[in-house]
Amino acid sequence: MKKLLIATNNKGKVKEFQELLKDLGIELITPADIHLDLEVEEDGTTYAENAARKAIAFARASGLVSLADDSGLEVDALNGAPGLYSARYLPKIGASDADRRAYLLENLRDKPRPWKAHFHATIAIATSEKNVQIVEGNCYGEVIPEERGSGGFGYDPIFLFPQLGRTMAELEVDEKNRLSHRAKAVMNAIPILKKIL
Repeated sequence: MKKLLIATNNKGKVKEFQELLKDLGIELITPADIHLDLEVEEDGTTYAENAARKAIAFARASGLVSLADDSGLEVDALNGAPGLYSARYLPKIGASDADRRAYLLENLRDKPRPWKAHFHATIAIATSEKNVQIVEGNCYGEVIPEERGSGGFGYDPIFLFPQLGRTMAELEVDEKNRLSHRAKAVMNAIPILKKIL
């Protein structure tokens, strides 16, 4: 069976990718499965640069086709912030997801609502340093001032789908895997993965 390395140490992302790719008929490998302890600095200026950098590093270290993503929440009232810096938005060592959500809401407090926003995901698939393919996905909604739901991770509890009246953290897994930015990027990645694997 062909193998694909999910090039992330983020447990939330690993779980989502495993769910999204489970019907592909390939063996999904995590860095932990192969005792690969690798941290790639995300200092690129675009999502694509960061995703490609991670995919290439993991492919090189493992010898496996690797899939990495970079994603972020872009809030219109903050001119697209936190965006590329979503995971390190709060300049505090060891900040938790809850800390980052609180910091975001603090920065939005004086801005008029609704706080329109979208999640963006870029996926890079690397077979080698020279062969990297990039796909993207977006989902649109708004940031709300109170946390709702216990599913998901990151900014999910404050990201509302107005048409559903529920946050990303309140969605069932199968709903999230249809509507999320990462799900949409994976849908765009599947034809490439089928061709490669």
